[in-house]
Amino acid sequence: MAKRSEGLSFYRRKKKINSKHVREIFSWIISIMVVIFVACALVMLFGMTSNVVGISMEPGLKSEQRILVDRFKYVLGKPKTGDIVLFLPNGNENAHYYTKRIVAVPGDTIVVKNGRLYVNDVLSPVMMQYIYEPGIAENELVLETGQYFVMGDAPSDSEDSRSSGLGPVDIEDIVGRVWFKLPCEDGKMGFVK
Repeated sequence: MAKRSEGLSFYRRKKKINSKHVREIFSWIISIMVVIFVACALVMLFGMTSNVVGISMEPGLKSEQRILVDRFKYVLGKPKTGDIVLFLPNGNENAHYYTKRIVAVPGDTIVVKNGRLYVNDVLSPVMMQYIYEPGIAENELVLETGQYFVMGDAPSDSEDSRSSGLGPVDIEDIVGRVWFKLPCEDGKMGFVK
């Protein structure tokens, strides 16, 4: 009787489970779980979440949008122009957190002329929106040590440092830098610019 030549076989061979592959898979799963745990712990220790209140930061941040705040950033460094920060107005623990953009730092001279913000006699590249209400920035204002001038990205809908009730924000009242936005009704999430 002739042997059948090797050809197509429709019989399935039972595959053996390789213990080396199983250990590798479990190693990856455990590593991923540890990384997620450490990331969550770091966010809890050095960060916080908050909600944007009002429409003053639109279109970048929407009202009631959830944001992540880095509370550790300003322990090592100082806020800089362009940062979006979370702060308590005048240090009032009973007030809601404000979310605004820093447009001037200590030592800067600011003034609003013809609807435009000038910092140190130069048109601000950070605040390009037309400003209808200059508030206390109608006259030149020099920021003292530890003071930051903040404004909303939509200045016509913003209560910010131009308001005499709020004024420049002290470094002690800044909670941290906003660095990430979570999805809201428009579905957009990502790093904050």
